[in-house]
Amino acid sequence: MLIHIGFGNIVNTAKIIAIVSPESAPVKRLVQSAREKGLAIDATQGRRTKAVLVMENSQVVLSALLPETIAGRVQAGTDPLEGAPDDGEENR
Repeated sequence: MLIHIGFGNIVNTAKIIAIVSPESAPVKRLVQSAREKGLAIDATQGRRTKAVLVMENSQVVLSALLPETIAGRVQAGTDPLEGAPDDGEENR
């Protein structure tokens, strides 16, 4: 299943290992390491990173949506194109 992670970006839920906040030092190191190796996918559209999705293939996806919002979409099984709220509201 696919979920919307903000600004028209969609990821495969079957490949997500973890959805974490980017605030801790270990997560910051993980993101920096992924950037250096070319494994970071920035889906923030220039906004502040609020969630980091760790994927099966060692890639990390950066999102401007809160981890709780993304996790709720995964649990609810929200279709990426139907019923997804306008991302501009949460990111202002």
